[in-house]
Amino acid sequence: MKILLVDGTVFGRKTGAVLQQVQRYIADLNTDLELEILYFSDLKHQILDGSPLNDDMKMMIQKFEEADGYIFASPIFQASIPGVLKNAFDMIPPKALRYKPAAIVGNGGTYQHHLVLENQLKPILDYFRCLVLPNYVYTHADHFDAENNIVDEEIHMRLKELARVFAQYCEMSKALKQEPVNAQ
Repeated sequence: MKILLVDGTVFGRKTGAVLQQVQRYIADLNTDLELEILYFSDLKHQILDGSPLNDDMKMMIQKFEEADGYIFASPIFQASIPGVLKNAFDMIPPKALRYKPAAIVGNGGTYQHHLVLENQLKPILDYFRCLVLPNYVYTHADHFDAENNIVDEEIHMRLKELARVFAQYCEMSKALKQEPVNAQ
């Protein structure tokens, strides 16, 4: 199974650091999963405005369509997910993520911003009919050292649990019949 770990921002390094840690925990649990991190900061983004998509956006959409599961990492800016992440969701065909496992990790500047993941990102993934894990992990700047290493043991335990549940969701999703993306 191909698992796409999505660093849904072009700013900062904390979401990428969290994804790298989750990637290691998942790899420890299931070596059969093909794990790839997609860093939005490496892409030339384009607003969805009806003009032809550039090569980076075409490649991004293809990676979403070909993946069998997702870990989404989002920082919280101005009490919202980043515009590039929402814009990416707007480009993806509605059935591309259907019945595929999806987990959420996030990072923000206040402890209250964890609700953004619950109230903005989860509903988007529900719209796509992803198999959204019931647990997500929210991190704060206090959980990292100066080099963006996670130093909080509770966060490590929660990320390990998220990886364990995600690996189980991947196994469960194999039994679900996937509809072709273009099926009605």
